Amino acid sequence: MHYPVRVLFLCTGNSARSQMAEGFLRSMGGDDFDCLSAGTHPSQVQSLATKVMGEAGIDISAHRSKDLQEFIGREFDYIITVCDKARDNCPTFPGDNERIHWSFEDPVHAEGDEEARLAVFRRIRNEIRNRIAIWVPAIRKKIADLKRTGMER
Repeated sequence: MHYPVRVLFLCTGNSARSQMAEGFLRSMGGDDFDCLSAGTHPSQVQSLATKVMGEAGIDISAHRSKDLQEFIGREFDYIITVCDKARDNCPTFPGDNERIHWSFEDPVHAEGDEEARLAVFRRIRNEIRNRIAIWVPAIRKKIADLKRTGMER
């Protein structure tokens, strides 16, 4: 594992789930993490994702949807897929990375009026925030253990 820990969040469109995960890890992880997000078929960042993240105090309005191909050949410590399609279509990356799969419902497909759709985006946002809030301390402990034993790269 490198320091800072290099993380790539991957989903299909890089429009909501992976963008929210990137925003939360940047906020909660600080200088311990270098994180990016991408999509196997990128589209555009969803305005409702930007809105619900803003409600959580995280501004992702400057984020852009990025193509996974931009990062082929780069090394990551963790590749975290947040949808089943991305997991199934994730290429091989160089290095000794760990793949993690966190399956979240795609809020982009929520139906109904804006309030109904917002409710789904908020629920998914909260699920992602909770997962990141558990994961960050576990990785920080791993970093501390590696530093203590002198094994970090």
